[in-house]
Amino acid sequence: MWKKLRRDKRVRNLMTTAAVVVSALLQTFVIQAFIKPAGLLSGGFTGVAILVDRVTSLFGFNISTSLGMILLNIPVAWACSRSISRRFTFFSLLQVFLASAFLKIFHFSPIFEDAILNVIYGGVLYGFAIVLALRGNASTGGTDFIALYVSNKTGNSIWAHVFLGNVILLCIFGVIFGWDYAGYSILFQFVGTKVISTFHHRYDRVTLQVTTAKGPELASKYVKAFRHGISCVDAVGGYSKKKMYLLHTVVSSYEVADIIALFHEVDEHIIVNMFKTQQFFGTFYRAPME
Repeated sequence: MWKKLRRDKRVRNLMTTAAVVVSALLQTFVIQAFIKPAGLLSGGFTGVAILVDRVTSLFGFNISTSLGMILLNIPVAWACSRSISRRFTFFSLLQVFLASAFLKIFHFSPIFEDAILNVIYGGVLYGFAIVLALRGNASTGGTDFIALYVSNKTGNSIWAHVFLGNVILLCIFGVIFGWDYAGYSILFQFVGTKVISTFHHRYDRVTLQVTTAKGPELASKYVKAFRHGISCVDAVGGYSKKKMYLLHTVVSSYEVADIIALFHEVDEHIIVNMFKTQQFFGTFYRAPME
C-alpha cells in the first residue's frame, strides 16, 4: 500500500514539496539564529552568497544573501539538469527560492551567545536541512548539484570532497574577516557534513541474503521491479527439511525498505539477512533521480 502511494505522482510531488518547504525554513532559521549572529560562514553557494553580502557591505553597497543564492544557483542548475533530471532540478530550485524568500519574510532571534554552541547546534540543524531536501528527492542547490552530478557518474558519495572545497572557501573568508571566524566556520561545516554522511546513504550498497520457499517467483518480480541482478541457489531448510532457495543480491541502501516490502508480498515467511557491502565490482543499475 505504502509503496503504491509513493509511486503515485501526486503523492510523490506532495512529499517532495513538504520536504523542500521544511528544509528551506530550517535553513533560514539556522542562517539567522546561528550563522549570522556568530559571524560564521556556511559552505557551498549559500556560504558564497553570505561572503559576497559581507564583502560588498565593506564597499558601501550590498548584494543580499537571498539574491546571491538565486544568482549563483540558476546557472549551475541549468548545467546539471540534463544529468540529474528536470523534476529534481525544479524542486531544488524551489528550495533555493523559498529559502531566499524566507530570509526576507522571517526574522529569527539568536539563541546562544556562545560560539561553540552556535557551531554545534547550527551545524547539526544545517546538515538536517540538507538531508531533508535530499530524502525528499531534491536538494538545497549549489554544491549539492555538483556533488550529486559527480556521484551519479561515479556511483560514490563525494561529500568529503565537498567539505575540502568548502574549507578552501572558508580560508578565503579567514583572510578577509579573521581566522577565528574561519576556524569556527570550518568546524560548523564539518559537523554539517558528518550529519549528511550519517543520514544520506543513497550511494551506499548493501547485500541482501534471502531464504525463501518461493525463490523463482520472488526473483522474477524483484528483477522486473528493481532491475538488479539476483542469484538463486537451491537449498534445504536445516530445521524444516523442506526445499528452500537462497538468494543473493546487492542493492542501494535507500532501496531496501521497498525491496523488503516486495519480498513480503511474495512470501510472508521470508528471512532476509542484510550486511554492508564494502566494495563492489561489476555492472550495477542505479535508478535515476526523479
